Amino acid sequence: MNDKMIRFIISWVLKLEAILMMLPVLIALIYREKEGFVYLIWAAVCAGIGCLLCRKKPANMEIYSRDGFVAVSLSWIVLGVFGAVPFVITREIPFYVDALFEIVSGFTTTGASILPEVEALSHASLFWRSFSHWVGGMGVLVFILALLPMKGGSVMNLMKAESPGPTVSKFVPRVRGTAKLLYQIYIALTLITMAALILSGISVFESVTLAFGAAGTGGFAVLNSGCVGYSPVQQWILTIAMIAFGVNFNFYYLLLCKKIKSAFGSQEVRAYFLIILMSIGVITWNVHTMYPTFGEALRQAAFQVGSIITTTGFATADFNLWPELSKTILVMLMFIGACAGSTGGGIKVSRILILLKTVHKELTAIVHPRSVKRIRFDDHVVEHEVLRAINVFIIVYLVIFAGSMLVISFDEFSFETNFTAVAATLNNIGPGLDKVGPMSNYSEYSTISKLILIFDMLAGRLELFPMLILFYPSTWKRRG
Repeated sequence: MNDKMIRFIISWVLKLEAILMMLPVLIALIYREKEGFVYLIWAAVCAGIGCLLCRKKPANMEIYSRDGFVAVSLSWIVLGVFGAVPFVITREIPFYVDALFEIVSGFTTTGASILPEVEALSHASLFWRSFSHWVGGMGVLVFILALLPMKGGSVMNLMKAESPGPTVSKFVPRVRGTAKLLYQIYIALTLITMAALILSGISVFESVTLAFGAAGTGGFAVLNSGCVGYSPVQQWILTIAMIAFGVNFNFYYLLLCKKIKSAFGSQEVRAYFLIILMSIGVITWNVHTMYPTFGEALRQAAFQVGSIITTTGFATADFNLWPELSKTILVMLMFIGACAGSTGGGIKVSRILILLKTVHKELTAIVHPRSVKRIRFDDHVVEHEVLRAINVFIIVYLVIFAGSMLVISFDEFSFETNFTAVAATLNNIGPGLDKVGPMSNYSEYSTISKLILIFDMLAGRLELFPMLILFYPSTWKRRG
């Protein structure tokens, strides 16, 4: 294991976090809030610790597969551990585990909260928790890769460990170029969302924080009412933005290259939009009697479907009160999630499609034992290694899900509450049903349960294995 390189990456994560904390300082200056001093001092502490961790660049800049997974998981843990401290010092979230839950929920773009009164926070802290969505959406190490000229093709190991989805491909020959291109697309879409919200009449501060939530598919709102109070036009803007950020970013790259046929030819993208349209149609039909007009029922259904499948978690209605059919569809969308290579969470549409193709292949083999059929996805043969990885992912996913359910059940909440709490955190969604519904929060859970759900949020964002490898004894054994 290249310990020095891992230390070097973590030191840069801390230094980057220190730089990012200067934005809440600026917000505090604008609104004349004393909380800005806390962020300023803690930013200096983060920068100091980052400098102490690694004073000079390692001689060996190579990142091996194991190093990539360890560096990514430790970086995200460090990001949360240090990012939570300002909430505690300002006494806005006095208990550290609660503060850690809140900021990890932010960085992992989950959007689950322990805050009963969101508006009680200062503008600086509201900005920090929403900005954490934007930082975590694309990935902090992808951002560092865009800045640092790291050597060796194995730097792709970092990107693979952090980027969501079964596979990570390079748009351009160099990984650094791919990282830059990803962030250029990400920033452009975020700015378009901000501009649309500002033009619709929402204040600049709210527009910025909402755009961060939609871009990172996070879901932290700055109002206690969530997105209920926004106009129909503003809600449609957010709906379109959420769905747009749930699309594989390779789609936008192909559009930029004017390869429109290839962009829309993706099986995952087509399935993603088809699932959304079908879900909106069924839920609109199922809830239309609950709203004065069909148009309002359609808007509410579209917003919640877009919010849940992209794992954003914004809410314009208490879907906890919707009919069982609609709630069941939303829970199913929690598991399906967005596209691979997007900022969304969940199992991912591509994995679901490949699993369905695998089932079809097995049924064909039973009916026609002598047939030889290979699974194809977007005109490419799906290799055995990819199938094995997806099958193992699903098994591990189910084990973590069941284990988390078992532990938090000691809090004696209903099965619906616990099931959707784990589903909402492991899939990085935010709101669940019953006591963790869109108009509720996670504050009633015990400290142990909150720590389990924090682990679920990190595991879900990093696709399980980067977090699990920390508990694997052989990880820490040196070669030779």
